[in-house]
Amino acid sequence: MPSSAPPAPPAVVTDDADDARLLRYSRHLLLDEIGVEGQARIAAARALIIGAGGLGSPAALYLAAAGVGRLTLVDGDNVDLTNLQRQILHTTARIGEPKVASGLAALRGINPLVTVVPVAQRAAGAALEALVADSDVVLDCSDNFATRHALNRACVAHRVPLVSGAAIRFDGQLAVFDTRRADAPCYACLFPDAAGAGEAVDEPCSLMGVFAPLTGIVGTLQAAEALKLVAGIGLSMAGRLLLVDALSTEFRTLQVPRDPDCPVCGRR
Repeated sequence: MPSSAPPAPPAVVTDDADDARLLRYSRHLLLDEIGVEGQARIAAARALIIGAGGLGSPAALYLAAAGVGRLTLVDGDNVDLTNLQRQILHTTARIGEPKVASGLAALRGINPLVTVVPVAQRAAGAALEALVADSDVVLDCSDNFATRHALNRACVAHRVPLVSGAAIRFDGQLAVFDTRRADAPCYACLFPDAAGAGEAVDEPCSLMGVFAPLTGIVGTLQAAEALKLVAGIGLSMAGRLLLVDALSTEFRTLQVPRDPDCPVCGRR
């Protein structure tokens, strides 16, 4: 006698990889400002990080954890014992390795879905121009003014937003230079590339010292600004400079106007 039971529903085929992605980024998906569309923009983004040290370490870790599609990590140095006080991308076991190789291992361990491109060289010249041109956002985590100014010129030329951080002793700085906006300054508007303008001498932390958690504070703020830019959410730091005093735990924000006579961005 034929059964009167309804036919069985068709089998539902699930993609385990998609389920894993949804679960991995679920806390972002719960945020109305990000959601599925914002996370998709993050996953499609190409971030360039110049420097895999005190600032680049936390910035890279958070961008990888957040699912930025491609991270290009540029640094020509090797891991040194003195780095480990603050450069959390590296470990004791990786002393002597190139920083970008150490960083690659750390970032793969956090999120294998992210493509990490290690570049074991100093960022300069045509190579720097090509790296910037192939990026959606650039994070300046470098430790010298020559690199900072070269990076700024490349970002202005290719209209790529630049998230700049600095930390020395107990003092930190954060700024975004997004010259896609007509009213936004560039790095050279704030720090002119000229002797006697306050930048004639670099102050490396090897001589001045640096408070370890300060690099984490500034580096994670750089990651936050970069994620906001690529996801298209919130208000960026463009046109403002954040000053961090880690000794007194004080934060101050200053307005930074565009210099119409700036030799780098004034004629854009």
